[in-house]
Amino acid sequence: MPAPDPTARTSLPIGCDEDLPWVRHRVRRFAAGLGFGLVQQTKLVTAASELARNTLLHGGGGQVEVTSLADGPRRGLRLAFIDTGPGIRDVELAMTDGYSSACGLGLGLGGAKRLVDDFTLDTRPGRGAVVTVVAWVTGEPTARAGPG
Repeated sequence: MPAPDPTARTSLPIGCDEDLPWVRHRVRRFAAGLGFGLVQQTKLVTAASELARNTLLHGGGGQVEVTSLADGPRRGLRLAFIDTGPGIRDVELAMTDGYSSACGLGLGLGGAKRLVDDFTLDTRPGRGAVVTVVAWVTGEPTARAGPG
């Protein structure tokens, strides 16, 4: 798979359980195409999986916007998980390690934050949430694409 266009943006729906594996698959393909190594891909896909599940379970569904990034020779990926659900009432509690209000991976927002380079959370009760994460390729990029 050739490297994605550095300005490419794709929106993926998150509306049911069947969308979650598709989101993981697409994030892995984008990351592999940009040259993320296997460990970096796994970290990013794990964070994406947790955030997609949160979007579905807590936000009632939404979407993830996947954007390829370029900063000079540096390549990266931005994932913005967007929902219009009830929002997060207690952000501090939600970011606490081990906190889970549902049957996710148990990783939580704090765990997802540790797996990426940048993490922002924009939420207001009654107005949904946008969780944006950014990861940058580190080390020597790989040219291998992930399976499928």
